[in-house]
Amino acid sequence: MAITLRASSTAAVVVYTAATATPNSLTAVVASDSDGARELVGDNDKVVVLAQATDIGGLLAAAESTVGLVSALVEAKHLISLIPTLRSAARQKNDGDKKTPALVIHVAVRAGKRDIGSVLAMRDSGCAILRSTSQQDAVDFALAASVSAQQTGVPVVHCFPASSSGFEFTAGYDSAVADEAAAAAAAGSVSEAIAQVLEKVCQSPAKLVSYAGAADASVVFVTFGDVLGRVDGMAGVGVVQVSLARPFDGEALRLAVPASATRVVALEQNGRGVEWGALFFDLALVAWEEHRRPILLDAANAGSVSASHLQAIAAHARTLDTAQCFDAGTGQEEEDLEEGLEEVDEGESLGAYGPLLRDVFGARLRVANASGCASVWGAGGRASSRPEFGFGRLAAAAQERTQLAEAVTGVLRDVAVPLPRELHAALATWLGGRDDPGVASVEQGALIEALIAEIKELDPKLEEVSRRSAHFPAYSRWLVGGDAWASDIGGSGVHHVLSSGGLLGAKMLVLDSGEYSGGPRKKDIGLYAMNYGSAYVASVAVYASYAQVLQALAEADAFPGPAVVVAHLPRTASPIAALQQSKRAVDSGAWPLYRWDPRRTQDPFQLDSEELRRHVADFLRRDAALVGLAAPRVGAAVAAPSVEAKAGAVLRARGDVSALLSGVAGPPLLVLFASDGGSGEEAARRVARGGRRRGMRVRCVAMDAFDADELGFEPTVVVVASTAGQGEIPAAGREFLRALLSTSANLSQTGFAVFGLGDSHYWPRAEDAVFFNKPARDIDRRLAELGARRIAGPGLGDDQDADGWQAAFGAFDAALWQALSLDVTGAEEEAEAPRRTDEENKAASNFLRGTIAASVADAATADVGEWDGKLLKFHGTYMQDDRDVRADRLARGEEKAFSFMIRVRLPGGVATPAQWLAMDALADEHGNASLKITTRQTFQLHGVLKRNLRASMRAINRALMDTIAACGDVNRNVVASANPQQAHLQPEVARLAADISAHLLPATSAYHEIWLADELVAGSAEQTLPEAEPLYGPAYLPRKYKIAIAIPPENDVDVFAYDLGYIAILGDSQQQQQQQILGYNVVIGGGMGMTHNNKATYPRLASCLGYVPKDRAVAVAEKVMLVQRDHGDRADRKHARLKYTVDDHGMAWWREQVEERLGFAFEPARPYAFARNGDRYGWTKSTPGLNNFTMFIQNGRVSDLPGSPLKSALASVARVHTGNFRLTCNGHLIVADVRDEDVGAMTRLLASHRLDNLDYSALRLHSMACVALPTCGLAMAESERYLPRLIDLLDKIIDSAGLRSDAIVIRMTGCPNGCARPYNAEIAFVGKAPGAYNLYLGGSHNGDRLNKIYRETVTEDQILELLAPIIKQYALERIDDSEHFGDFVIRKGIVKQTREGKDFHET
Repeated sequence: MAITLRASSTAAVVVYTAATATPNSLTAVVASDSDGARELVGDNDKVVVLAQATDIGGLLAAAESTVGLVSALVEAKHLISLIPTLRSAARQKNDGDKKTPALVIHVAVRAGKRDIGSVLAMRDSGCAILRSTSQQDAVDFALAASVSAQQTGVPVVHCFPASSSGFEFTAGYDSAVADEAAAAAAAGSVSEAIAQVLEKVCQSPAKLVSYAGAADASVVFVTFGDVLGRVDGMAGVGVVQVSLARPFDGEALRLAVPASATRVVALEQNGRGVEWGALFFDLALVAWEEHRRPILLDAANAGSVSASHLQAIAAHARTLDTAQCFDAGTGQEEEDLEEGLEEVDEGESLGAYGPLLRDVFGARLRVANASGCASVWGAGGRASSRPEFGFGRLAAAAQERTQLAEAVTGVLRDVAVPLPRELHAALATWLGGRDDPGVASVEQGALIEALIAEIKELDPKLEEVSRRSAHFPAYSRWLVGGDAWASDIGGSGVHHVLSSGGLLGAKMLVLDSGEYSGGPRKKDIGLYAMNYGSAYVASVAVYASYAQVLQALAEADAFPGPAVVVAHLPRTASPIAALQQSKRAVDSGAWPLYRWDPRRTQDPFQLDSEELRRHVADFLRRDAALVGLAAPRVGAAVAAPSVEAKAGAVLRARGDVSALLSGVAGPPLLVLFASDGGSGEEAARRVARGGRRRGMRVRCVAMDAFDADELGFEPTVVVVASTAGQGEIPAAGREFLRALLSTSANLSQTGFAVFGLGDSHYWPRAEDAVFFNKPARDIDRRLAELGARRIAGPGLGDDQDADGWQAAFGAFDAALWQALSLDVTGAEEEAEAPRRTDEENKAASNFLRGTIAASVADAATADVGEWDGKLLKFHGTYMQDDRDVRADRLARGEEKAFSFMIRVRLPGGVATPAQWLAMDALADEHGNASLKITTRQTFQLHGVLKRNLRASMRAINRALMDTIAACGDVNRNVVASANPQQAHLQPEVARLAADISAHLLPATSAYHEIWLADELVAGSAEQTLPEAEPLYGPAYLPRKYKIAIAIPPENDVDVFAYDLGYIAILGDSQQQQQQQILGYNVVIGGGMGMTHNNKATYPRLASCLGYVPKDRAVAVAEKVMLVQRDHGDRADRKHARLKYTVDDHGMAWWREQVEERLGFAFEPARPYAFARNGDRYGWTKSTPGLNNFTMFIQNGRVSDLPGSPLKSALASVARVHTGNFRLTCNGHLIVADVRDEDVGAMTRLLASHRLDNLDYSALRLHSMACVALPTCGLAMAESERYLPRLIDLLDKIIDSAGLRSDAIVIRMTGCPNGCARPYNAEIAFVGKAPGAYNLYLGGSHNGDRLNKIYRETVTEDQILELLAPIIKQYALERIDDSEHFGDFVIRKGIVKQTREGKDFHET
């Protein structure tokens, strides 16, 4: 097969010859000179010539079904008009459309022009963007683009260097190899497809990311162009050439930049005036490592760069210490567009939109009003900035143009006017198409004006035309306004523009600088404009979707009437902050991207926000299903009632109901509550029950479900407010409190009482006393300020009282009813039934069935209810909600954003590559596109919607895994050493973990019945034999039961933190690889969870029962569990873990109980020694002929992030790996059992994805954090999302102390429940409130000692202030390098040594 690239000075074409990898291709050439284009392409029936680039969309739609590829050649200036076509093609690919042919756009870019800027303007259109820099690269990349487009469905824009003289270049390729590459490309992404073709087919393939220059460069340029050879010999300078701009491979770029680089400069090839360019924002999203994060700089106007100019730019870059944009000043040819902007102060007003307007409209642009900072950032300013001024100029220009048309008509009709033939033809053409920019162009206007100037003195009519000749071009005329306009629709002149109709053709660009992250827009001009029905309207955000802005501006200009484009422009000096603000606003839906074109009879409204599009699609699917259930009404159509009519009906109905009830019931009582952990709601319901027993009409609702402005209509109100965080009200009361503090309602007719729940010791410092019950006291004070009558003084419940909050509640409750003078009239039994306990829920669940099947099938809600939610844990899934958006959703009256976490049962943490790929695919299909390697040595999926639960469980089952008993009051996932020094023993302990897990698995068939089978297989009402749980019984265990197996000297599982632990005792062989497991020391009673300020709860490390031979290990696990089943506390779940049963009864009693059930006695414990509880990173030997590689995965989160596509990288490893994966209890991953002969290839593969990067501080390598916010319902503070930042800061202290290579175990959790095992870490942070943590020090490096509280409730600044001197003291005063940090702080008396859990709170 062969590919030919032909080019002239104005056009180019790629012709495929016998290319089996690109079958049935159709080539289109866009050229105004059809004869010249036809001559260029020759006699080829598969080449068509198009007059306009927009015709490509029609060509795609009309292509025969046999056409697999459309390859189009266009000039760069036409690319903007292709944005709708490219976006549509990309969207059809995403929607699974297989009918539309693949699309490749080839563009010849000219040196010194703005062509590359036009190409990069396509970066958000959904297409791939590829650039070649030589003729050979051009044909290679043309083939790669064609194969990629066909195999992936993603359209490709390929640009190559134009030639002033023209050329023809042909390259031949092996068809069979090309077919093989095409098949391989089908399974990968766009970048993988292109790389496959370049590597396998091309003779000397160019790299998609290339580096040239000094190995120790301090300044590195990044370019989407050809400057590689120009840095040769330059000291300290290098350049990274990016050939694939989309999808952007930030990780490959980061790897290409030398570690010595202190400044990375984006060489932008846009024109002057572009403040921050496309390449800069790509660089900003690269995941630079903190210790080598370079200063990012933006060099604008860097089109044609000579070697000497690069040297000058590098010298200037070295003088800059912060991110800046500067003019590279390379003399790039630039059209003079300043007059088009007239009086606009582009730097302060238009920002990024000024260059956009110029890019789209060029010399046609006219901005009618001066839009300096006074009009854009606020009110006031010059008169010329007012909308009336600009509108007047538009009206005057329209009038002038109308008079020009009349004058031209008069000249053409008057035969006495001496008109040359050329001028007559030009005027006639203009008159017929004066509103068409292609006909009435600036160039054509200048030509006519010049021709008239030569003869204008010959006739007064020609003189009149000449006076108005400036209006020959069909300018794109715009009004530009800012925040003052966006905030004040009535005074902004929008109505003038909208009412002007097609006469003026006025276009309005309104810039809004607000930071929208979830709240509504101020006053939505877009919706206001759409109500007119005759205007084009768009909502855009340049930092969120560049291509959508270009498309909206072009469509607004082409619309034959008024147009309003509302544009988001964050008011910040930092481009990165602006990018983040825009993305948050768009992603949250607070700033939707859309286009409204009333000319379209079908789908006039186009929603461009991808996230919102998905939500709308889901809604429409549900809506369609509901509509099918609704029976049609017979009768005439009735108009929908107005909002006022609906409100009136509601008020009348409320009045009617109140009047009806007043005769049959007692006085009303409104009880409002905001509860944090359930106690607040319980207190509120006690008040409600007391009201009902006294004959009152009671409503008991969450605060945010009630409008604070209606309090004045309520005669009696009782408010119950819990305290969350640092004196904050719980999420369900935030909107109510905000409204209460801002309302001016008259509450003189309202009586009230307030009860608060708090903890007087939660914030121990004297100055923090203000936080105790702050929400309740704030509400009490505000109600009194509004004139409400206090019925009873505020009750302040305190968790430190013997009876907790209930101690103060009793006095409050008595005072309330005494003040109301209401006697009990109802019977005692009318009170609500006692709340169901967890034990009752389990016993009544029919062996874990409950009503789970019905709850999961209920499509009316994403919730499953409290009691089914508890039972779901036994099936391996927790219901959660996104707490980042919880308050906003509740404020809007919406259900929480419920989703589910699914945890896999994976004994020993061993998974096959096929299982890894199955979980990877499942995360994308039903999860949040990430995997979590948990501290339980297994997979977790997050973000699974209820409707996808069953499909997810089935997919896990098909991969030969399950989730039963991964959570709940049963034996959970059994963990085992993942990478012991005695590598040959790992399979043995993994088998033991699997055997114990299988032996202790619940016997119920409910799991298979609910998730896997299509009908009941057991436990149904028709069963003749009752189902049974021989080990657990109908109520299962009091609490969870966790088991770990460790092989000394590695304690990577933290064996002492579990209910039951096995410590392998090895034979006496001096060779580790010959040692065998003889048996196990058995330890019991470990556990991490506790409750803040509740000294009855504490973490505990396991105590030793004795030694057993290894063949009795499974029996021991069963008997220990049975003792806990029979004697664990089932009345108080906070005291139900096995550790409390151990302390309640003592180890002697436990040993006696277990031995009695076993039928034999434990032997005395045997000696062993642990060295550490971390992982062994890098390559280690496994069994003979096999090797393991342990990689660091920060906090166990496997996801693709900008510049760090970890999830995709690990999937690439899984596709070729022939061994297994092992998950570690520290959240890391081992690529296990790599054959000796495969180590080299695996090393290269890991290096290519930066998976071999262990160049982190030892502190980071020994860090661990739980998930916490936003999904964990128990989290009080950030953990996984925050610890990396904190370590960045601590690393500076560590580096300055010379401890970068010294391991210190550091852990963080968002609450005191201890999922990341913080209480035996050398440094630990336990969340107490947003941004506040308890700081613990003194755990041992091998995990056999608890730490101790050092400071309570510390913030980031305080953490750094407290730890810096201790770390520096450790560096200077430790005995030697073998003394670990935890041992040092004990020796120095910084904290006390703690071995027993009961001593944990003693200071």
